[in-house]
Amino acid sequence: MPRTALIVPVRALDAYYEGAPGVPAHITVLFPFVDAAAVDEKAVAEVLAPFDAFSFTLASRERFEGGVRWLRPEPSEPFRLLTRAVWQRWPEHPPYEGAHDDVIPHLTVTRADTPVPVETRAEEVWLIEEQPHAWTTRCAFPLAQGVA
Repeated sequence: MPRTALIVPVRALDAYYEGAPGVPAHITVLFPFVDAAAVDEKAVAEVLAPFDAFSFTLASRERFEGGVRWLRPEPSEPFRLLTRAVWQRWPEHPPYEGAHDDVIPHLTVTRADTPVPVETRAEEVWLIEEQPHAWTTRCAFPLAQGVA
């Protein structure tokens, strides 16, 4: 069964992220998500509907144990709230299969020369789906255009 993920794309940094084919630079909301055949897009839209779009800054370069480079979004709380809301609706799909006690919002980068700071906005959440040779964007869920 193909895997899915919910992500906030950060297209301005695509050149600094060389992940799986078809996956843009992003901050993960929930991975792995529901199997592709079982995704209820209407339910996802309902969970995300209360969330406003928001501005954030990728302010600092950091490294996880093992050397993976990443950028910290500030503020990070809106990402935590998105993850929490989706996870509460689908508790059988914990972030990263429950591998981490604290899920740290981050944007993985694969180049050391990634610029910071980068100011951007989270305006939508993408549902991406794994295909045999690349991931594809199945659906984009716009966040409300509030004042945040």
